[in-house]
Order: sequence, then C-alpha cells, then structure tokens
Amino acid sequence: MRWIKGLLLAAILLVVLLVGILFAVNNQQTIALDLIWLELPPVSLSVWLLATLTAGVIVGMLAMLGVYVRLKARLASARRSNKQQRKELDRLRTRELKELA
Repeated sequence: MRWIKGLLLAAILLVVLLVGILFAVNNQQTIALDLIWLELPPVSLSVWLLATLTAGVIVGMLAMLGVYVRLKARLASARRSNKQQRKELDRLRTRELKELA
C-alpha cells in the first residue's frame, strides 16, 4: 500500500513538473514590470508569474502562522488537561477499590 502511495505521488509530481516546463516554454515574452515607485527589469512572463505565486504562498503561510501557533497551544493545553483528568480518574478508581476491600 505504501509503495502505491509513493508511486502515485511520484506520478503527480511528474505531471506538475511537466506542466511547469510547458508553462515556462510557452510564456517566453519579456515584460518589464512597472510598479509605482520602481521599475523592474524585463524578464519572461513565466518568471514573473512564478515569482508572484511564490510570494503569495509565502504570504499565505505567514498569515496562517498565528492560527497554527494558537491551535498548537490549545492542543497542548487540552492534552495537559486530559492527562490531569486521567490521573484524577485513576486515583478515584483505586480509592474506590480500596474502600470496597
């Protein structure tokens, strides 16, 4: 089962790589990006689009970092509480057994 998952992942990565190569080959027009305060040098359209995609992924990951840290803290708190409640339950069970004996 594990090798099927690896094979499927390799096939998906190969398809993504081929689509990326075709995208870069078909978008060779050079474009100078003119921002309001800065003009960037002419580079192919595929480079600008991939750079924009990369920047968007990084900004998205940074935006989700706060949510991730908050959820990890809540999970750690819940695990501590669960552990404490299990100890209390075990203590009560053993006390009950000792009272019955």
